[in-house]
Amino acid sequence: MASDGDVTLRLAQPDDCDALFYLIQALAEYENLSDAVSGSSQLLKEHLFGSPKYAEAIIAELNHQVVGFALFFHNYSTFLTKPGIYLEDIFVLPEYRRQGVGKALLSRVAQVALERDCGRIEWSVLDWNEPAQNFYRLMGAAILDDWRICRVKGEGIAQLAIKS
Repeated sequence: MASDGDVTLRLAQPDDCDALFYLIQALAEYENLSDAVSGSSQLLKEHLFGSPKYAEAIIAELNHQVVGFALFFHNYSTFLTKPGIYLEDIFVLPEYRRQGVGKALLSRVAQVALERDCGRIEWSVLDWNEPAQNFYRLMGAAILDDWRICRVKGEGIAQLAIKS
């Protein structure tokens, strides 16, 4: 368990999945993507704590209340020939922002990357989310304008799988 002032950070435990899924829904609402959430806290629990383990999460608490999270998993850089961390989501409930929670979460992910000898940490940010972009730049991140995200999902995965 790590603490940064009043912010307490810890690795998520199976009992945290309901609170974590609530935060995921709050993130989706903030991003105007509530209709994109189709999972459940039970699926989240299976993916975070089952075998195989697909992702990890860090929980942020203020006064023993869960107020934010960072969910990440490993990727790999062929150019660096090192593992990396992909930060899928970092989120702090709006009423707890500007209290060091996001900074503490991002810093803890960086500590994990150092401990695991990762070559980089990457994540995406929506083009309209200027407050987040400003925060990430303040924390030392570069926003890469020359790269675009490619995505295949749902039925597109099945269609891609049969192409030869």
